[in-house]
Amino acid sequence: MATSVPGWSLDRRNPDFIQAFQPLWGWFYEHYFHVQTEGWEQIPAGQVMIVGSHNGGLGAPDMFMMIYDWVQRFGSDRAVYGLTHPTVWQVFPPLAKLAERAGAIAAHPKMALAALDRGASILVYPGGAQDVFRPHSQRDQIHLCDRKGFIKIALKRHLPIVPAVSWGAHDTLLVLADIYPLMERLHQLGLPWLWGIDPEVFPIYLGLPWGLAFGPWPNIPWPWPMATRVGAPIYFEHYGAEAARDRNYVEACYEQVYNQMQQDLNHLIAKYG
Repeated sequence: MATSVPGWSLDRRNPDFIQAFQPLWGWFYEHYFHVQTEGWEQIPAGQVMIVGSHNGGLGAPDMFMMIYDWVQRFGSDRAVYGLTHPTVWQVFPPLAKLAERAGAIAAHPKMALAALDRGASILVYPGGAQDVFRPHSQRDQIHLCDRKGFIKIALKRHLPIVPAVSWGAHDTLLVLADIYPLMERLHQLGLPWLWGIDPEVFPIYLGLPWGLAFGPWPNIPWPWPMATRVGAPIYFEHYGAEAARDRNYVEACYEQVYNQMQQDLNHLIAKYG
């Protein structure tokens, strides 16, 4: 799939580029975030859909540490593409271009299916911006925003879902509140969105380099210990296009994934919280 539109090409992923950054990520992993991880031996061979829940703002340190672990264990040639929120491609083009070389693609079903057609695995964060900027008071809750598109893709392609959760990234950026409903109301009254883009979230947070910040600005994560956990792969009872069209069945599969992810997060909280 070749295109000049950012996020809509699979050909910009560069294994050499990914490998070259491993020492840098390794330093952050060992000395900045002191990551503890578990469960990677549970990832089966072949294609998988990794479904994650993360925190820590646009810095998303737990996501990068997960990717570092993937490359350490499977090498950069076992391709995994990460579905990335469309706003990133619009607001931060230079950063998005670098992310493309590491395997980031636009968060759209067409791109997910195209990656799977190439034999790659995919990494999805269904909670999106609402998850990564969820308030500190919600740090112990899985937040998938009731989005079920990932379930339908897994069912259509007979993919096992591998849950991936983290604990600690919420302290690398202290989100006090999300005032998006208020800002949305002000927008309806005539206040324009910055860059003309609806951010979907409007956090108030304490973090580097701004101190107290309003809005989903890029951030530098505070150094804080993190823990990550890869859960047991989830295999559903039925697969195929018909299963993906059954709303009740999709809902049941979604609840199964959500509940296992919450159990895995509870495990990390009990161990490291």
